[in-house]
Amino acid sequence: MGENKALMLLSGKPLIQRVLERVKPIAEELFIVTNDIASFTFLGEKAVIDSIPDKGAIGGLYTAMDVSSNDYVAVVACDLPFVNTAILKKGLELLANSDADVAIPKTGPDFYEPLHAVYRRDTCKKAIYHAISLDQRRLVSWLPHVKVIELDFLLYRELDPSGLAFLNVNTKDDFLKAEKIIEAN
Repeated sequence: MGENKALMLLSGKPLIQRVLERVKPIAEELFIVTNDIASFTFLGEKAVIDSIPDKGAIGGLYTAMDVSSNDYVAVVACDLPFVNTAILKKGLELLANSDADVAIPKTGPDFYEPLHAVYRRDTCKKAIYHAISLDQRRLVSWLPHVKVIELDFLLYRELDPSGLAFLNVNTKDDFLKAEKIIEAN
């Protein structure tokens, strides 16, 4: 789309602001991982630069683990305007009551939502760093090396009956669809 998607207006608000407004009520600690801190100062939230630059989204995921002071870290993409906090809270509950390291929605046979998931910081930080050291850039490339709880379709649909939690806005058509949903509600 040729511009910073996080800052694009969705029904009058920057996309990232919509995401932050949804997750802020459940967050003990909130920060934005970016390569352009200045663009996000207007939000009044802490913004941090990637700890390991030029690694893409997996570098951002590592940075979240590196910067957070909490044992558990919920990671959410800036392009999920309907992020569902009930799914995040359920992931946290499942991790806190198990020895698992990741609670992640599984939305297809081999498809996960790593940017709408909850992570045990220390274990995941090490596994993500190892993946980066091997130049693996896929956000889920390191999952086989940790204990994973998959939030299956039945569970996340129960928590997200609208089915909108994982609606990313990547194209102008996606933006139009999201705007129609917002205006209808």
